[in-house]
Amino acid sequence: MIAKRVYFEGKVQGVGFRYTTKRIAMGFDVVGSIANLPDGRVCLEVAGDHEEVDDFMEEVKEGELSGFIRETEIEEVPLPVDWLGFEIVR
Repeated sequence: MIAKRVYFEGKVQGVGFRYTTKRIAMGFDVVGSIANLPDGRVCLEVAGDHEEVDDFMEEVKEGELSGFIRETEIEEVPLPVDWLGFEIVR
């Protein structure tokens, strides 16, 4: 199991980025959340099996959302104990 926090920069707010990411997450065995940040970035937190997280991240970064992403910052974080499902938090 692995958990990551990912910051996306670019035209990632006001384009359905969070809702599309949530839809993509439904196709993978991952849990987490996604939120708009006041500085214009989007923060994604995701956890699951290493391969599932990597495949999910590849789909987000290289799939239909790729044209909106200018920069991506990824950091590993401690595994969550209470995450269930995948939600949009703000």
